[in-house]
Amino acid sequence: MSYLLGIDVSTTATKALLIDEAGAVVAVAANEYPYETPQPLWSEQDPSLWWYGAVQSIRQALAQSGIDPGAIAAIGLTGQMHGLVLLNAQGEVLRPAILWNDQRTGAQCDEIRARLGKANLVRITGNDALTGFTAPKILWVREHEPELFAQATHFVLPKDYLRFRLTGQIATDRAGAAGTLLLDLRTRDWSDEVLAALGIARDFVAPTHEGPQVTGVISQNAAESTGLKPGTPVVAGGGDQAAGAVGVGAVAEGIVSLALGTSGVVFATTNSPFYEPEGRLHAFCHAVPGRWHLMGVMLSAAGSLRWYRDTLAPGVGYDDLIAPTEAIPAGSDGLLFLPYLTGERTPYPDPLARGAFVGLTVRHSQAHLTRAVLEGVAFGLRDSFELMKGVGLSQIRQVRASGGGARSPIWRQILADVLNSELVTVNTTEGAAYGAALLAGVGAGIWPDVDAACAAAIHVTGQTAPDPVAVGRYEPLYAQYRALYPALRSIFEGVADL
Repeated sequence: MSYLLGIDVSTTATKALLIDEAGAVVAVAANEYPYETPQPLWSEQDPSLWWYGAVQSIRQALAQSGIDPGAIAAIGLTGQMHGLVLLNAQGEVLRPAILWNDQRTGAQCDEIRARLGKANLVRITGNDALTGFTAPKILWVREHEPELFAQATHFVLPKDYLRFRLTGQIATDRAGAAGTLLLDLRTRDWSDEVLAALGIARDFVAPTHEGPQVTGVISQNAAESTGLKPGTPVVAGGGDQAAGAVGVGAVAEGIVSLALGTSGVVFATTNSPFYEPEGRLHAFCHAVPGRWHLMGVMLSAAGSLRWYRDTLAPGVGYDDLIAPTEAIPAGSDGLLFLPYLTGERTPYPDPLARGAFVGLTVRHSQAHLTRAVLEGVAFGLRDSFELMKGVGLSQIRQVRASGGGARSPIWRQILADVLNSELVTVNTTEGAAYGAALLAGVGAGIWPDVDAACAAAIHVTGQTAPDPVAVGRYEPLYAQYRALYPALRSIFEGVADL
């Protein structure tokens, strides 16, 4: 029996997941760590925490499973995207990593648009310049820490720093590279035009690889630290969203992954590169060779329900909170909820956007408010689907739901009705780490390609069909929902500093 190891370097923990060659989970371990906010808008992390977390998690997973490390056929890596790790010629980290949620680079985003033109930037990279991406971070360090930047010979992404520690190789995957704002989406390679415009040398960026490609092997030093066998192959893997999509089998065009966690992510695989001209959707390479994806991000999805529960129904369990909403008709008797509690990304990249209940009357009960929250999140997620249809991705055959919010059958039904699409759940729950392990299996030759890996390991466990009556009720309500943000935008701006 062969085994596969997936390692996920997230913002809060590093997870190690072992599966067997049939896709069954054998062991899982995770070790948490903090990140720092030394100044307003800043978000940083010490990369040594990722390494320490990986060492501990790998050893714990090996101990849980009791397997011979030599039985691990390959290792796949995934993790938080967009973060900047600067290395010198000796491979030493020069400063704390600047993370995906760092917001200091607004001026650098403006500079990138000025140098390349927004339309041209979106045409090449598939994305507008956003503070979360890596390229603005590079420009910020070069401007504000020039002496330190002069020592840097390479930058790597968080999971690729772990790759460097495991194998000694500097490399990245194309899904992660697409999130730097430096990759040409069509060629799946670094854009010479963007690099030249930003003054970034090509030898500063890492060689790119498709997700299942082997990028190196476990070194003797890494083996001594982790308990892994020297020479074990390590594949490129993918950024957390792409690997997470592999982990639920969203690898073919027409299959959409909907991750309903604190934030909400709509991830649609495509066979050719699409992009939204205004940059309201992210367009990246998939971890599946020769495929791409469009992605919409909603900042407060299940996070909206958590805020509502904690604030207006403290001490009530989610099941008890949601159950009474089944008796409330679709549309919550005219009550709408705008879920922009932490600003928004898709379809409005607006940090000043705010949440709102609209249409409250004395007849509305707590169950109405709860259902309005569930429906408002569903409407917000539909915005991403509508944008995707608008750029030509019209054949959506199935939506695969995952994350904490997807555990609620009532919320799944609301989503199916609002989206007018079948919603399914699958047997896998370990997300990106599981997808990374499947990519490792392809790299090791256990499966011939990613499609075969997903077909072997992932199957549908539940189906929710849209109710035609509810679908009809939601159509005019969605139009009313769409009118809320334009009507309230000036008010949001006016109260932003109060």
